[in-house]
Amino acid sequence: MNDIAPVLERLDGALDDSLERLFGLLAIPSISTDPAYAQACREAAEWLVADLRSIGFAADLRETPGHPMVVAHHEGEGPHVLFYGHYDVQPVDPLGLWESDPFAPALKEVEPGRKVITGRGTSDDKGQLMTFVEACRAYKAVNGKLPCRVTILFEGEEESGSPSLKPFLKAHAEELKADVALVCDTTMWDRETPAICVGLRGLVGEEVKVKAADRDLHSGFFGGVAANPIRILAKALADLHDEDGRVTIPGFYEGVEETPPEVLESWTKLGETAESMLAPMGLSVPAGEKGRSALELVWARPTAEFNGIIGGYTGEGFKTVIPAEASAKVSFRLVHEQDPDRIREAFRAFVRERIPADCTVEFAPHGGSKAIQLSYDSPLVTTAQGALSEEWDKPAVTIAMGGSIPIVGDFQALLGMDSLLVGFGLSDDRIHSPNEKYELSSFHKGQRSWARILAALARG
Repeated sequence: MNDIAPVLERLDGALDDSLERLFGLLAIPSISTDPAYAQACREAAEWLVADLRSIGFAADLRETPGHPMVVAHHEGEGPHVLFYGHYDVQPVDPLGLWESDPFAPALKEVEPGRKVITGRGTSDDKGQLMTFVEACRAYKAVNGKLPCRVTILFEGEEESGSPSLKPFLKAHAEELKADVALVCDTTMWDRETPAICVGLRGLVGEEVKVKAADRDLHSGFFGGVAANPIRILAKALADLHDEDGRVTIPGFYEGVEETPPEVLESWTKLGETAESMLAPMGLSVPAGEKGRSALELVWARPTAEFNGIIGGYTGEGFKTVIPAEASAKVSFRLVHEQDPDRIREAFRAFVRERIPADCTVEFAPHGGSKAIQLSYDSPLVTTAQGALSEEWDKPAVTIAMGGSIPIVGDFQALLGMDSLLVGFGLSDDRIHSPNEKYELSSFHKGQRSWARILAALARG
């Protein structure tokens, strides 16, 4: 099993066949958030079950209160790995901005020698999950077996909040527990440089609503004497940051560690600056904590951000009212050992202290998860780095991500497993947007990369 060359040759020779299979899955409009596509989600799950069975997995469809799960097992020697992906996709609106039918996948040459796969779900996450499936298929074709014991879990609600996932993990913990989880829902550093994600920020979402008078008031008759919820709320939100960009909630930075200097130096060598990061969006000046690099701010520092604010008259024209209420949606990205429950309660206390006696405030939670942080010198990371560096022209780098993948925390909390996050998407894949694409090189070399990683894990 240590001779990987025949497996890689098989993947090279079967690329056209693997593309045809991927196109079949991409053509299914498995939009999980829209009930109108419930049958399509089931069809995608059934497609995956049939495909996994065709290469020897004991695969079946598991019912949930929402869309079904796909669970598959294959015996093998060596370590037991759990591979996770999701078969559901985002809605395609606005449809008019697509250059072609989002569910009619195609191979398109965008420049000489560079081809991309177009269509919804190509990068997030059907193209990604099929890289692993194709690696398993090649192993079976060449050796008749897999180098590791493999369990696969594909869910159908990732793009709609994964309401069924945590209960499913709890109910099937013994069946799904493995030595390590493999997650392919992340990105490379660039088109030639593979990456392993070792850190994910956690998340706390809160909606806050301030109420004053029992109705909207005439701003001429009551202005200057009646409490204005917009002003009260805006003041509370403005107080959340000091002049240096730090969050002022008491205890907010408990559990936040400084990033090791050698890690910061490795990030500096990647060449990303605030200017290069912000320029594509028409910006140039970083707005976070002063004295920190752009990558450190996004990958290793916590934040408090305002995602929406509503109050008073927002229609066409003008209406002179003091509104009865105002609301805002606030999210916190967490790092290291910050506690989501503590952050939520501290934020609520912070706001309550700023509400006048004759006004009220209400809060509504919108999810919460802890940050994930692997050791930068973890043997798991080192093994994957070696395997990826054998496949790609440039050595694999370790990165973090500013976003959150709650399933990784659930694997750790409920199944006691660390996760290896290796993905082959790119930052310009337009996931969740019109004209989503996936590089053909990502799909092809992603297959080869997973074959190498499985072999490296098997060697120990």
